[in-house]
Amino acid sequence: MSEQVMSSDEQMAAAAGKKPTAMHKKYSVTSIMDDDFTYDMLDADVLTSMFEKTLSTISENEIIKGRIVAISNNEVAIDIGFKSEGIVPLSEFTNRDELKIGDEVEVFLENIEDSDGKMVLSRRRADFMRIWERINSAHDTQAIVQAKILRRIKGGMVVDLMGIDAFLPGSQIDVKPVRDFDAWIGRNLDVRVVKINHPNENVVVSHKVLLEEQIAGVRQEVLERLEKGLVLEGHVKAIADFGVFIDLGGVDGLVHITDLSWGRVTHPSEIVQLDEKVKVVVLDFDGDKRRISLGMKQLTAHPWNTIGEKYEPQSRVQGKVVSLTDYGAFIEIEKGIEGLIHISEMSWTEHIKHPSQFVSMGQMVEAVVLNIDRDGKKLSLGMKQLTPDPWQQLLQKYPVDSAHKGVVRNITNFGVFVELEPGVDGLVHISDLSWTKKIRHPGEFVKKGEEIDVVILGIDLDQRRISLGHKQVRENPWDAFQRDYEVGTQTQGRIVRIIEKGVIVELPHGVDGFVPTSQLSFAPVKNIADFFRVDENLPLKVIEFDKEAKKIVLSAVEFLKSQEQGVIDGYNANHPVPGASNYVAELSMNSFSDDAA
Repeated sequence: MSEQVMSSDEQMAAAAGKKPTAMHKKYSVTSIMDDDFTYDMLDADVLTSMFEKTLSTISENEIIKGRIVAISNNEVAIDIGFKSEGIVPLSEFTNRDELKIGDEVEVFLENIEDSDGKMVLSRRRADFMRIWERINSAHDTQAIVQAKILRRIKGGMVVDLMGIDAFLPGSQIDVKPVRDFDAWIGRNLDVRVVKINHPNENVVVSHKVLLEEQIAGVRQEVLERLEKGLVLEGHVKAIADFGVFIDLGGVDGLVHITDLSWGRVTHPSEIVQLDEKVKVVVLDFDGDKRRISLGMKQLTAHPWNTIGEKYEPQSRVQGKVVSLTDYGAFIEIEKGIEGLIHISEMSWTEHIKHPSQFVSMGQMVEAVVLNIDRDGKKLSLGMKQLTPDPWQQLLQKYPVDSAHKGVVRNITNFGVFVELEPGVDGLVHISDLSWTKKIRHPGEFVKKGEEIDVVILGIDLDQRRISLGHKQVRENPWDAFQRDYEVGTQTQGRIVRIIEKGVIVELPHGVDGFVPTSQLSFAPVKNIADFFRVDENLPLKVIEFDKEAKKIVLSAVEFLKSQEQGVIDGYNANHPVPGASNYVAELSMNSFSDDAA
């Protein structure tokens, strides 16, 4: 027989010695607290239900209000109306000295029960969540909030925003490029929340957007009244190699490097500095006013307008060498006024190939004004005019026909430059090197650095030229040659050079003569070098003499015609030109016939 199971109500009634009653009977909290009320009077289910009603309905990851029930040195016990109390580290309270038991506080429920069965609460997280709600509200409403810059990091700054760290990008700090980030640390700024990353709880703020809103009105005002010739004030925003960007109040304009100063500008940083306040004039702008051309030099008069009041020809000036070219040096005597010292105006006597031999970049020099071209804005200067012209004394020091010694400084195809003294050179033309030699190139006759005797032939003061002669040191030997080398004179000559039309021979007294190809052999000679050699001596007869042209023409054939057969045969044997012997035999037969007749 099975055992009958009693219900809980029946068990409670039986235990109390009473008959079981229906569960519709209700008990108030007051009746429970009465002294005559006993636990046995209650049903267990009723008691459990009443206890659970005293507990709050809570969920993890929420902010909950609770009361402080205990405070120790390191922890705070908080009752949030749950089965057990939660513990929060005392360090999470910013006002720990003001805490007292019974205070109502907000905490964040991170975990209802951890591995140790304890409830995990966080005051710090609750504070963060309240701040996070305010930040989200500021982002949604685009409200202006204040932040304090804490430190610099890569790409920008970390700021304190309502007690949490936010990121302020470097590009969002100011409308102008920030050059010294460290100078911003510790400053309080009005910012706007521009981006929120909810998963990572990152916040990005901007100060620049507020500044742009502030200058939007100013920018529009500037654009509306923009016109050519308008003078404005602005700040140097950026400096580039080609010019300077000026912030006109939300509108940027460019001053090209050529419009910074009337003078020569190597780099804009020579004229302006970053953040400097400057005045500019509007030169031009496009239809949309996106590109504005500005000028600074146009605010002052061009220096050339008053050049006549300051400088005149023959006046002395000082200036800095600002440019060197192959033909001279440009000297800046004041901003906007440059003069050219031509290479020919640097020295009275020196042959300057490049101005760098005489001046250098940046050097301060003194010069004399030679000419002013106001229309072309050109100024001619000279440096040699600072000292007396030494050429005026050259005629006294080096009179014509006077003999001197000089050093060969340069050799050209047409002659030799000889230095008479430092800075004073003269030219010996190739035709004035020798009375007797046929010189193809002066290098055959003299060497560089060699000392030679010269005679002053002439001085041209206007062209700054001195004509010299070397052969004139000796008397003209052609008067004597006219006697020694008259036509028909027999002599000898040493071959010194073979040319296409014959050979050049050196005659006694060192004079050169010419033997044409037709006068070398009785038969035509096609290739002279095959039959005649340099340094070989030839028997010759003078067939032409020209004193004025300094020319002596000789012939071996004419010499041989008057010689015995043995001499002729010996000559032909040494110069076996094909057909020469036959021609000599024929010539001998003709001579025999003439004699017989």
